[in-house]
Amino acid sequence: MANDDLGREQLSGRTDTAEGERPAVTEEAVEARIEQGVHNYSAAEDYVWPTDPEVREKLEWFQDQKLALMMHWGPYSQLGVVESWALSDADADWSRTGIDWGVNAKEFKQQYFGLNRTFNPVRFQPEQWAELAEEAGIRYLVFTTKHHDGFCMWDSAYSDYKITAEDCPYHTNRYADICGHLFEAFRKKGIGIAAYFSKADWHNEHYWSPGYQRGDYMWRGPAYVPEEHPEEWEKFVQFTHNQIKELASQYGKLDIMWFDAGWVCKESGQDISLGEVIDEVRAWQPGMLCADRTVGGPYENYITPEQCVPEEPLGVPWESCITLGTSFSFAYEDTYKSPREVVCLLVDIVAKGGNLAINVGPQPDGRLPQGAVKTLRGLGEWLADYGEAIYGTRACAPYKAGNLAFTCKGDKAVYVLELFVHETEKVPDVVTIPYLRAVQKITLLDTGEELSFTADKTGITVNVPGEQQGCAPIARVYKLETE
Repeated sequence: MANDDLGREQLSGRTDTAEGERPAVTEEAVEARIEQGVHNYSAAEDYVWPTDPEVREKLEWFQDQKLALMMHWGPYSQLGVVESWALSDADADWSRTGIDWGVNAKEFKQQYFGLNRTFNPVRFQPEQWAELAEEAGIRYLVFTTKHHDGFCMWDSAYSDYKITAEDCPYHTNRYADICGHLFEAFRKKGIGIAAYFSKADWHNEHYWSPGYQRGDYMWRGPAYVPEEHPEEWEKFVQFTHNQIKELASQYGKLDIMWFDAGWVCKESGQDISLGEVIDEVRAWQPGMLCADRTVGGPYENYITPEQCVPEEPLGVPWESCITLGTSFSFAYEDTYKSPREVVCLLVDIVAKGGNLAINVGPQPDGRLPQGAVKTLRGLGEWLADYGEAIYGTRACAPYKAGNLAFTCKGDKAVYVLELFVHETEKVPDVVTIPYLRAVQKITLLDTGEELSFTADKTGITVNVPGEQQGCAPIARVYKLETE
């Protein structure tokens, strides 16, 4: 039997279920949820609104923020390869491209796990990162405290595979506890904190344990069937709980805990009792949001589309995580989206009621790539003029119509964002807005200039003075004051 087919039925847990129980998820189904490292996302109709009033209040805060900076960073940045995934033999066909060390899979994994011994980001300056985020209009940070490879970017008492360990050369640096310094620098700028945490840990001996039926060939899940080895699994559960509580109790206020590795869930036979530890954490982090992505249920407080934008509004809280470059992790000579592309992406998401988490992978030396910095600053310049139409808004019909997008604040103000995807586009001097409610006044948001308009049963026709000079703007934004 080929390794890829080894014990599939066993590895997924039991496939027979008692009446009323949800069936266990097969390994094939677990793999189908994540294609080349990209997660699918939960169905909006399955969303469970939280009953905790403090969590509901925090969800309102979340929906006001609109823009997050996501960061995937770890020893893997030294190679410029995808984070963690090359460790999974079952994902080798796509994740090990561009890597040819002339070794077998076992040796490759040993060398990957040894990257901590050369990771030394001596040019990391958390205050500069926070200043750039503030300049870019970022409202909350989503930072990888630990990806699937298990390397901890904080001083965990429960793992020796961490940035502050003696075998990591950065451990003597004054910023060695990266999460602690980064979180504090961002909080000082009034930026919220979301701690990304992988529920899987491919370095932990109680998850990828040696000596079980898989041998050295590993997939995304554990090396054994948790149901058949409950004592081993319980050790992993306790380890995971300890690290979650450590982050939540020793690293200041957390607005969100963002849990990756959606295959680690009860339905796949990998129940870590996440709700139990989140309930405990909320005793000292009241209202903290929990994003148990792709799992559904009461602890997936918002839905997380990855590298995509839903076609229609979801009607529930959600956040698209999308790379600014081509990769979540740092990639050498990467190319980055322009400010125009990011603004158009942000507006598309916000018009549908979502948030954008734009991802930048820091360099191995601790700096942010200049191409990413340039775009973030351009984004911030646009938001300085037009942020009123983004922050604190909600979706409103008709959402999108051609190159027009709609947002609103209550019943009194509607914003219409006229997007120009290409700088060579012609900018019209008459715009027809398919909005049917009565409108008292229309102004240009950036200048406050009042515009003349007429209304009929098809919508509103607005006259926009001025001739186009040079390239088209990224957008024109109209504020409609309604009756």
